[in-house]
Amino acid sequence: MSLLVVGSIALDTIETPFGRADMVVGGSAVYISAAASYFTAPIRIVGVVGSDFPKSEIEFLESRGIDTAGIQVVKGGKTFHWSGRYHYDLNERDTLETNLNVFEKFDPVLPEAYKKSRYVLLGNIDPVLQRRVIESMEQKPELVICDTMNFWIEGKRDELLRTLKLVDVIIVNDSEARLLSAEPNLVKAAKKIMQMGPRIVIIKKGEHGALLFTGGTVFSAPAFPLEYIYDPTGAGDTFAGGFIGHLARTEDFSDENLRRAVIYGSVMASFSVAKFGIEALKELSDIEIMGRYRDFIDLSRFEE
Repeated sequence: MSLLVVGSIALDTIETPFGRADMVVGGSAVYISAAASYFTAPIRIVGVVGSDFPKSEIEFLESRGIDTAGIQVVKGGKTFHWSGRYHYDLNERDTLETNLNVFEKFDPVLPEAYKKSRYVLLGNIDPVLQRRVIESMEQKPELVICDTMNFWIEGKRDELLRTLKLVDVIIVNDSEARLLSAEPNLVKAAKKIMQMGPRIVIIKKGEHGALLFTGGTVFSAPAFPLEYIYDPTGAGDTFAGGFIGHLARTEDFSDENLRRAVIYGSVMASFSVAKFGIEALKELSDIEIMGRYRDFIDLSRFEE
């Protein structure tokens, strides 16, 4: 079913203890759309790039069944560029350079067909823009998911709280959940966040998996143990893409299926980190995805 994805599109320069990649395609909208494309269609992406953005990468998105009519190309402008260096354990990173470029004045413009999308996933952008997208929809989406970060929680808290009233699902990491709720305990933090609007809260814990909160239930999903991790950039967005992709494919919002969606999100994230940028998401097969999904099940299965 139709999925609208709004977020950043970037060219990243990434350094890890295991290598370096210069000017590779990234950004929340790209990671989300690429991951979700293995589950559902059509996917409609909204973002902004400069003239320097490789045409081949637009062609890749289109080859995955992603509608790129919502990508604004600013002639003569440069694409958002982020450069970072990860520490040895890959849990921490230093931002070396951030050039917003054309993204600085990003104003999501939705083609008419996009306004009827049944599912909406809002990447980590200004909560004012997130709310504007939601309010521009011609009909109420089946599900609205958003991401946010410390910058918005601290700098635009009131605007973020207004936006969260319109959101069904929020996906944040553990530090963001604690900051948003002013509560160190993640269970209590999730309950407080639900009172802000979202009925479902997902808290990502990096190499320790993810927690799903739905009303009175909690589900803990493991992270897949990998021998080689080259680049954790975009893993959270890839998780979100797998999560919404499965829900859009099945149109089932039961607690049981939400748990499956979390596992599919974790599956996609586990593939994403194996190469720099979105390279690992360009060459997956359905057989590989289902095989990894079964591996996740086996990972936490036990007999009483």
